[in-house]
Amino acid sequence: MKEVVLIKISGEDKPGVTASMTGILAQYGVNILDIGQAEIHDNLSLGILAEIPSASESAPVLKDILFRGYEMGLSVKFSPVSQDSYDNWVAAQGKDRHIITLLARKLTAEHISRVTHVVAQFGLNIDNISRLSGRVPLEAELGQEQIEQGDRQTKACVEFSVRGQVDQAALRAQFLAIASELGVDIAVQEDSPFRRNRRLVAFDMDSTLIEAEVIDELAKEAGVGDQVIAITESAMRGEIDFNESFAQRVGLLKGLDESVLARIAQRLPITEGAEHLVSSLKKLGYKTAILSGGFNYFGRFLQEKLGIDYVYANELEIVDGKVTGNVTGTVVNGERKAFLLEEIAKREGISLEQTIAVGDGANDLPMLSRAGLGIAFRAKPMVRENAEQAISTLGLDGVLYLLGLRDRDNLHG
Repeated sequence: MKEVVLIKISGEDKPGVTASMTGILAQYGVNILDIGQAEIHDNLSLGILAEIPSASESAPVLKDILFRGYEMGLSVKFSPVSQDSYDNWVAAQGKDRHIITLLARKLTAEHISRVTHVVAQFGLNIDNISRLSGRVPLEAELGQEQIEQGDRQTKACVEFSVRGQVDQAALRAQFLAIASELGVDIAVQEDSPFRRNRRLVAFDMDSTLIEAEVIDELAKEAGVGDQVIAITESAMRGEIDFNESFAQRVGLLKGLDESVLARIAQRLPITEGAEHLVSSLKKLGYKTAILSGGFNYFGRFLQEKLGIDYVYANELEIVDGKVTGNVTGTVVNGERKAFLLEEIAKREGISLEQTIAVGDGANDLPMLSRAGLGIAFRAKPMVRENAEQAISTLGLDGVLYLLGLRDRDNLHG
């Protein structure tokens, strides 16, 4: 009769622990049913679910494992696993899996506690917890310049793999409330093959790739800044139709000199993390696109600066070196953005499930809902509530964490 035993090994991490322990098991013809290993601050935790050929042979196997652990300064514990317990464990493999991603500038015990309490409340089991962000030095070890920069430069991310059936909308709603209260971001995704196989990322431009609304900057130069900003904010909150607001704002730019566009382009503030994100996506083979209700002039400027593959925005009409107050061609509104996302995906031979859309305004919601992964970035409350995922606390490269990428993957540059 075969015996199933859970072997738990812990202690100071050192090379060769796993090789040594599995080497002993190999000598006795043991089958490995499951294995998991984690290392935290140079401390190892190794678990092996072993099927030992017969109960009569388990004693020498476990004795040898125990002795090797003693030699290596490790703690070794054994737990017999009953047939019923093992059968229940096998049966659980068909349950739905979800990935919960917690993002913050700095993680606290309260953040972890609140997330895991919700997980338990919904009857979900945590299979794995992983830190995706890099190791952070204590403040005493930082240089003065780094300290003066403050928390804006720090990033922290932990990923939870959980299993069980759940109402994702209800779970997201609970996490959204906690995220708002604690000033963190919490994303929930189905753990499907598509999550690890995205191929296209479409970005809004204004207040997403850049920390500005270009039309507001143009309006300031034209002396109508307050009027245009008021219309912009109303449109972003979804209080006014985008096409109507866009026509009103562009009309106020009539007579602006063409030379102003170049000056504004040069001073556009690139959003924190945007350059790292786009360069990382390029290294991973992703296609990228700007789908913007702004203007092509600035979209093409960012395309060249960041290496974006596609740009679709509005063409600001200029006659005799002056802005006419009109645009030419089809206005890129919310529905147009969603349509363009689908068109680019078809052109690249990519399914919509493999696309990501990132934006901040109400006119981004159609493409956020159409994409396989829609992310509201530093968005208005109404947009955050209606998007599946939201990032507000970190820079744009926080998107990489939602793809399961770690800082140690070293995609900088």
